[in-house]
Amino acid sequence: MHALLSRRQTLLMGLAAGCLPAWACAAPRPPDPWATDEIAPGIHIRRGLDEDVTASNDDAIANIGFIIGREAVAVTDSGGSLNDGRRLRASIRQVTPLPIRYVLMSHVHPDHVFGAGAFRADQPVYVGHAGLPRALSLRWDYYRARTEAILGKDTVGAAVTPTMLVHDRAQIDLGGRVIDLTAHGIAHTDSDLSAFDRETGTLIAADLLFVRRVPSLDGSLKGWLKELQLLKKIAAKRAVPGHGPTSVDWPSGCRDLERYLQTLLRDTRAAIAQGRDIDAAVKTVGLSERTHWVLFDDYNGHNVIQAFKEVEWE
Repeated sequence: MHALLSRRQTLLMGLAAGCLPAWACAAPRPPDPWATDEIAPGIHIRRGLDEDVTASNDDAIANIGFIIGREAVAVTDSGGSLNDGRRLRASIRQVTPLPIRYVLMSHVHPDHVFGAGAFRADQPVYVGHAGLPRALSLRWDYYRARTEAILGKDTVGAAVTPTMLVHDRAQIDLGGRVIDLTAHGIAHTDSDLSAFDRETGTLIAADLLFVRRVPSLDGSLKGWLKELQLLKKIAAKRAVPGHGPTSVDWPSGCRDLERYLQTLLRDTRAAIAQGRDIDAAVKTVGLSERTHWVLFDDYNGHNVIQAFKEVEWE
């Protein structure tokens, strides 16, 4: 699930993971289509809920969607459960009968990839960062166990791994519609993949971009800031965040994220310089950002811990 565990969940589970919240059981739902926004011609995005995963939301907390070309469709992340993916697939079939040729897997977190199994019958090419297979092999079973403890048995399914790996840059063609793919250095995670639609100038940033919902750090703070600088050079008209509105102007849409990450880095360095230990830093670092973000208290503490470990010996 694109975001990481809250502090409470991290303490309970002892492992940094994607948004895997409170314990619960789920009731199954039929795969009714999700409502999507057509943010640009042929690009349809479902807005994720600004919530942690619960039994009632099917882990539908990430922005997911699809791009339609003349010949085929690409899914831009499949959602956080089989039900989430099935609803997305139903939404696609409401709009177009074209074959679903590609399913992008933007990174390892469950809220973005646990719907992948809903598209198996389409026999798509699953596309991911070259580091994603290893990340999935290390985490899928754990994530699945925790997610199914919340949503119910068989709500995730067997592991799905990418069959097309992006080591640096690559392209896919939907029929007169070329999508540029970029494998990023360690940033939000160690397996971040972004996509750029040339036809409309739309950047599918996934969880390299958070808007309104507090970011979650599962990779490298300094690396994330570096990758943001590279993304800002892309001549995009708009960007699709992994969490937040379905579309924001680019590059202005990343200002809040960049400010938060810079604040986290600056405050962490200051705390270390003042001789504070990691527990003291958690209580003070980044607090100026609290009013700007949803779920701040659930995730900022974890982000501080990650940042502290990264910059302690620089």
